[in-house]
Amino acid sequence: MPELPEVEIIRLGLSKLIIGKTIKNVSYDWDKSFPNEQGLVKASLMSAKVSAVKRRGKVLIIDLSTKHSLVIHLKMTGQLVFRGKLEHFGAGHPSNSLVGKLPDKSTRVTINFTDGSNLYFNDQRKFGWMRLVKSSDITSIELIKTFGPEPLEAGFSWQSFRDRLKLRPNAAIKTGLLDQKIIAGVGNIYADESLWAAKIHPLTQINMLSNENLELLHKSLIDVLRLAIKSGGSTDRNYVNAKGQRGSYIKIAKVFRREGLTCPRCGHEIKKIRVAGRGTHLCTYCQRLKIAKISK
Repeated sequence: MPELPEVEIIRLGLSKLIIGKTIKNVSYDWDKSFPNEQGLVKASLMSAKVSAVKRRGKVLIIDLSTKHSLVIHLKMTGQLVFRGKLEHFGAGHPSNSLVGKLPDKSTRVTINFTDGSNLYFNDQRKFGWMRLVKSSDITSIELIKTFGPEPLEAGFSWQSFRDRLKLRPNAAIKTGLLDQKIIAGVGNIYADESLWAAKIHPLTQINMLSNENLELLHKSLIDVLRLAIKSGGSTDRNYVNAKGQRGSYIKIAKVFRREGLTCPRCGHEIKKIRVAGRGTHLCTYCQRLKIAKISK
């Protein structure tokens, strides 16, 4: 599943290409990929103009002039591919659909614009979806209303970060970072990278971390997410652009998928363990596990 940087890269790419375009029609081949009532589609999608492309956590939102929005969750194998006369853009699961002729057998939804360009939602495993809702109702969607704050928003201070994590004081810090109710958009890759940068063991209980630890982790998380966006996202098998080029973040990752190699900070071996059911990469020398003292 994409993490915040990958979805933000899609948002940035589509923002340059589809804002201001008018939707001519839409077609789809799988009801669960496009679970929308036909009357609503006709009234609120046809002839609508794209006014903005937004992101909330790992969810993409395309605002329309009809005061409705397309809310898109790519899940595991989703892609969004724009094809115009001169400009092309795509990101998502790295199948040939990113660069091949579309629509193809993985295309679930096709949006045709009046200028002849098209936006394709491809999804091999059919877990993703594209829902049409009132823009004012987006925050009431079951998935979105549970999301915690956005880590890259200007108002997300380290104190806010600390207070959110303290909602799960006995949880391992990596478990807290992955909890979308605590913080929106962080996934496995960037949790591992930010914990390494802050020299925190992923299994450390949140209530064992000092304010200094949490302030450094807050800074590390933001730095890692911004670098990932700048680098074009990860190469975590899931995201490549329309030219078939993978993002470059994993090439500069410090610990993720580097088990058995040496830590770039201390030279000790990087290990892989499991935390919250996820493969977790760390340097056990740099990232010492804090153990709570048992009172007698």
